[in-house]
Amino acid sequence: QVQLVESGGGLVQAGGSLRLSCAASGSIFRINAMGWYRQAPGKQRELVADITSGGYTNYADSVKGRFTVSRDNAKNTVYLQMNSLKPEDTAVYYCNAKAVVRGSNPFLDNIYWGQGTQVTVSS
Repeated sequence: QVQLVESGGGLVQAGGSLRLSCAASGSIFRINAMGWYRQAPGKQRELVADITSGGYTNYADSVKGRFTVSRDNAKNTVYLQMNSLKPEDTAVYYCNAKAVVRGSNPFLDNIYWGQGTQVTVSS
């Protein structure tokens, strides 16, 4: 299986920056897309940004121009640089990976989640 371990959350004032990291480990054959979702209290989990193994990125409209997702394929790690943070960015941020594990169908992705890291932006 695949384990995802996130780091980098915390408390920051509005306008500040944080960088999240997520490292994947386990019986990995191939990781296709990796990305970040977030869930605020009382709201559904939503996509923040994701990136394919080829470097194609996708962002939620609410974070475009402020957040940057990047990836180190050699380290199986995805990053989320968050700038100009706003109180409405406060949420638990979850790492997500679509991956193929060794010995499984190479044409079938499984979806894996990290444990989540809290990001709190004070006004």
